[in-house]
Amino acid sequence: MITVEHISKIYGKGENAVKALDDVSFSVEKGEFIAITGPSGSGKSTLLHILGGVDRPTGGKVCVGGIDVYAQDEERLAIFRRREVGLIYQFYNLIPVLDVVENMTLPVLMDRRSVNAERLAELLGLLGLNGREHHLPNQLSGGQQQRVSIGRALMNAPSVMLADEPTGNLDSKNSQEIMALLKASNEKYRQTLLVITHDENIALQAKRLIRIEDGKIVRDEVIRA
Repeated sequence: MITVEHISKIYGKGENAVKALDDVSFSVEKGEFIAITGPSGSGKSTLLHILGGVDRPTGGKVCVGGIDVYAQDEERLAIFRRREVGLIYQFYNLIPVLDVVENMTLPVLMDRRSVNAERLAELLGLLGLNGREHHLPNQLSGGQQQRVSIGRALMNAPSVMLADEPTGNLDSKNSQEIMALLKASNEKYRQTLLVITHDENIALQAKRLIRIEDGKIVRDEVIRA
């Protein structure tokens, strides 16, 4: 599903250059659930953004579903981001003046496509958001806002879900519920799921663990059958 070949990412130039990723290579099978761990500043988020078509690598190659991501022009790259990748962030990134349904369906509308009413209804039920369809973000709890962000990421039925510390702002109960939802979508829709986390309990729920330190992969192993 995903092939990463000798990826590097350097920010700045000369004496101020910082190497965020250093010759990173690995592959991911369709439907895998992988946890990516490592200390702050190790390159985890940079890697996730490169996989999602958000941040171009300095060198190397990323293929998703057979597509050479960065060989595309900007228009095709934007379409790739909208249709093939679902991004979930720690801080939700919801539009404050849009309600739950409007936030969830925004990627579809930006893609100038019709909203799949059946899928929307299915996701609202799966995410426990029935009855809150017209609530604004400031009328929701942190856990509910993160559910909306997951719904937004799932609306276009992407093949890959990328989550950057999705439970970082939540208490333990909400963290468990959010991870249960991500695992459910991974299993139900056969979506490939990569989650960045500092939480060991969350990392151990994945089937495979990749650890990054100083921009390099130092551990890559299957931890659950």
